[in-house]
Amino acid sequence: MFSKKQDPFAVKLSEIAGHLKTTSQFFVDFKINGIADVKEFAHKVKDFETAGDDLMHQLIIDLNNAFITPIDREDLLALANALDDVLDGFEECSAIFEIYNIVQADEHMIKFVDEINIAVSELAMAMDLLVARKLQPMREHVIKIKEQETICDNLRRKSIKALFATETDPIKIIQYKEIYESLESIADYCQDAANVIETIIMKNA
Repeated sequence: MFSKKQDPFAVKLSEIAGHLKTTSQFFVDFKINGIADVKEFAHKVKDFETAGDDLMHQLIIDLNNAFITPIDREDLLALANALDDVLDGFEECSAIFEIYNIVQADEHMIKFVDEINIAVSELAMAMDLLVARKLQPMREHVIKIKEQETICDNLRRKSIKALFATETDPIKIIQYKEIYESLESIADYCQDAANVIETIIMKNA
C-alpha cells in the first residue's frame, strides 16, 4: 500500500501534532502570577492556535490537490480536524482564564493540564509512527490516550465536587466549574483523535 517515500500527509499530520505538543507544554510551563500574565498567556496560546490553523490550511490545500492519497482522504481530513479541535480547546480554555482574570491555577487545574499533556504527547508519538508506517504499534498510544481521558473525566467530577464543598463565592464556583469543564473537553478532543487513529489502523494495517 505504501511506497518507500514518506507519505507527505502523514508528515503534515506529524507537524500539526508536534505543534500541538508544543502548545500543551506551554500550558504546563507557563506561570500566572497576575493580570498581565493572564493576558500574555491567552495571547500566546492564540498565536499557537493561529499557527496551527495555518498548518491545517496547508494540509487541506495539499489534500485537494492530491490525485491519490495512501490513506483515505476523508480519514486524513478527519484526523487533521480532530487534532485542530484539541488546539482550539487549548485556546478556548486560555480565553476563559483571561475573561475571568484567573490569576492562579488551583491544584485541580494543574493536575488536569499534566494529564492532558500526557495525552497530547501520546498523540504526537502516534503521528510519528504514522510517518514511519508502523500502524499496529499506534494502538498502544490510542489505548493510553483513552486512559488519560478517563482520568480527566474522573478529575472533573472530583474537582467540581470539591469546589461545591469548599467554595462559598458563587461567582468563583461558576468560573472554576467552567474551567474544569473546558479542560476536560480538551481530553475529550484527544480521545476523538484517538478514535480516528483507530479507524485508520483498522482500515490500513
